[in-house]
Amino acid sequence: MSTDRDAGTDGEMEKINVRVPKTLLAEVDEVWEERGYASKSEFVRDALRDAVEPPTQLSEEALEHLAESREQRDDGETVSQADVKERLGIDD
Repeated sequence: MSTDRDAGTDGEMEKINVRVPKTLLAEVDEVWEERGYASKSEFVRDALRDAVEPPTQLSEEALEHLAESREQRDDGETVSQADVKERLGIDD
């Protein structure tokens, strides 16, 4: 999952020193490769990008609709795609 982008308009990178608790570093060491990053540095750069430009989050309205959909599914008020296709006589 390489998400490394150009380092900026000039392509240069700057090295920084950051102190982190040993326990946090141990967690980073466990997951950066699992998540498909080429290096621990790439993982940290991606985390910093997310801190500066957080990923898009769903609105409260969208979250409410999702909760309602889950309730409908749990109450058996929904049908599967296969059931709909069968009812309508649609073949793949």
